[in-house]
Amino acid sequence: MTTPASPTNPSVPLPDGRVVPALGQGTWRLGDDPRRRESEIAALRAGLDAGLTLIDTAEMYGQGASERLVGEAIEGRRDEVFVVGKVLPDNASRRGTVEACHASLERLGLERLDLYLLHWRGRHPLTDTVEGMEELVAEGAIGGWGVSNFDLEDMTELVGPAGGVNVQTNQILYNLARRGPEFELLPWARDRGMPLMSYSPVDGGELLDHPVLRTVAAEMGATPAQVALAWVLRLAPDMLAAVKAATTEHALENAAALAIDLDDRAVVQLERAFPAPTGPEPLEMR
Repeated sequence: MTTPASPTNPSVPLPDGRVVPALGQGTWRLGDDPRRRESEIAALRAGLDAGLTLIDTAEMYGQGASERLVGEAIEGRRDEVFVVGKVLPDNASRRGTVEACHASLERLGLERLDLYLLHWRGRHPLTDTVEGMEELVAEGAIGGWGVSNFDLEDMTELVGPAGGVNVQTNQILYNLARRGPEFELLPWARDRGMPLMSYSPVDGGELLDHPVLRTVAAEMGATPAQVALAWVLRLAPDMLAAVKAATTEHALENAAALAIDLDDRAVVQLERAFPAPTGPEPLEMR
């Protein structure tokens, strides 16, 4: 499935030729509290209306509660949405990958996931996980597959000895405060024509009180979150991002980040406060 980007949401091509929007919606911790269910569904639908038509979820999130929430939010709108799911490492044997995907599809109320990721590397051999992923592609249960939280050494093994040449993306922790991937991982992925996907692009909210970020945002008439998102998205099409919103207001704030064009002065200010890596750094996770 190819999900067209909105006029303001840049298109990012995957290695298999499908196109996805640069900014999508994350769902970690959505669905955890039944009292917030209606507002969270409304937020996801508002995001879709604003062009954030990639939705990222996982079987781990609320032990399936997030998937059920997403399924309800996109009911009747399936053709608009590029749905990304994830398998837990403990489930990522060949057979376990297939079974976990089918369970996710049942919770989502879908026949197919557009992209299915290994959430992080675990005890099962990568060759087994790749075989499970390819089986799912062959049966039509997923449109393609990728990984998450893989450092350069893991990616090299994945596409080499493990035979994972069909990997479509690597979802990683990347934001102003977590720039380590820029030194090795991002150039490697760029050379392969494979976009990375940022999760926690505002660092779980921890960035938002940084004085330099707040100053730049005030100068641009934007919020700190919007500037942090715009900074990540400056790398499109080499980078896409999924950001969570639990309310309609927050979803619309995120979408408005797409209209921000960071000028050279803003970028210099931000990169002085958040320096680029000068050597290899271990991939961070949260």
